[in-house]
Amino acid sequence: MTALSVNLNKVATLRNTRPHAEPSVLRAARIVLEAGAAGVTVHPRPDARHIREQDVLDLAELLKEPAWADREYNIEGYPDERFLALIERVRPDQVTLVPDAPEQSTSDHGWDLPGDADFLRPIVARLHELGCRVSLFADPVADVIAGAKAVGADRVELYTGPYHDAFGKPAQGSVLNTFVAAAGQAKQLGLGLNAGHDLTLDNLPTLSRAIPWIDEVSIGHHLIGDALWMGLAAAVKAYQACMAGD
Repeated sequence: MTALSVNLNKVATLRNTRPHAEPSVLRAARIVLEAGAAGVTVHPRPDARHIREQDVLDLAELLKEPAWADREYNIEGYPDERFLALIERVRPDQVTLVPDAPEQSTSDHGWDLPGDADFLRPIVARLHELGCRVSLFADPVADVIAGAKAVGADRVELYTGPYHDAFGKPAQGSVLNTFVAAAGQAKQLGLGLNAGHDLTLDNLPTLSRAIPWIDEVSIGHHLIGDALWMGLAAAVKAYQACMAGD
């Protein structure tokens, strides 16, 4: 079954609107893990607009607790030296590399491969030396998927923003077919497969049925939004259920 990693960025965004520590990112992490999430995801941006360096360190300590020995820590971000130094301190289970400029409001495209190959190859090797699995944020394009394999990545995370935008519209079928083809290529090349961005309770079941070999989805914005109405633990369980076809 596809693993659910809950992105905690939006909890930190809300916390950062006040000069104190509530709502607690650590408390949110405990709730989603207790609800059965396979892990947590964070994206520590240079401007600390949501997740801060201390959050990254605190979550690393939380995930060392015996109760969460089978859960994974996924840290995503642009691999500048600041980011890589933090990864060296934490050594998470997975690092998802994204080609974000500092001013971007959210991740909205994958790596330019093979164009970025010379930049990424030594970084992927460096992360492997730390014992981290490496996933590359990727558009569903054949050259990009092949390029991820060529630089040594373990997985690709398909950027599903276009799928969200097409869902329920005439283009849904053709856009979904593009993702299925990319996912099939990744599988054929021996790459693991993640997916993320604007996945919802409405569109995730269709994607899961079309690509049942997705290893992991990383969901934050919409899951945290749904939690406003149903509660955080219930939202985690709802997302897991919709992937299972329940």
